[in-house]
Amino acid sequence: MDWRRLQQADIPGLPSSHREIVLLGSTTMKVAILTGSVRSGRQSHKIAHHLERKLRERGAEADLIDLAETPLPILEDRSARPPQLQATVQGLSARLRRADALVFVTPEYHGSFSGVLKNALDYFWEEFNKKPIGVVAVSAGRLGGINASTQLQHVILSLGAFPLPLKLLVPEVQNVFDESLQLRSEQVAKTADRFLDEYLWFAQAIVQAKQAGEVSRPLVA
Repeated sequence: MDWRRLQQADIPGLPSSHREIVLLGSTTMKVAILTGSVRSGRQSHKIAHHLERKLRERGAEADLIDLAETPLPILEDRSARPPQLQATVQGLSARLRRADALVFVTPEYHGSFSGVLKNALDYFWEEFNKKPIGVVAVSAGRLGGINASTQLQHVILSLGAFPLPLKLLVPEVQNVFDESLQLRSEQVAKTADRFLDEYLWFAQAIVQAKQAGEVSRPLVA
């Protein structure tokens, strides 16, 4: 399968920042967004919803996986899972497998990414292997979760996946969105658009190489 980018000239009236990625054969790129916070008063889910909307505007199929809506207990013995938990894990696995590319969204807690996200990642491996993954981090301070984002990129490498070098950092996230989850920071809007430009180019290149056989099949854990 070959991917192509539709330029502004191909779609009359489409802003240059709203490039679309489509699959020849009328199948769109599938992106899963995994959010890593479940606490009351959380903020990181706001940027996840913004990216979901923007990806759809660009022609991608976005699946927002909210761990607050699909909670996973601390990982224990894989062979002794209760049926309800096993069904939840299988459902999440199917959604992750279906994605061509992923975005991980996390707050920064004590200089690292969230334990909820790490626990969720520990449930899976093959679902992420050899897939392009973007990292988004938020913080209440001015650094935008830079430590969390860097550490998360290292984990992505350990999953056998490809982390996008460019990270989307959202500082002082509590001031960036209004009550209806709409972005009110022009700077963050520009940064998010640039992130998506890079992310979709990166994802397109990797998916294209995989389909051409230039990237080997996933390893077996």
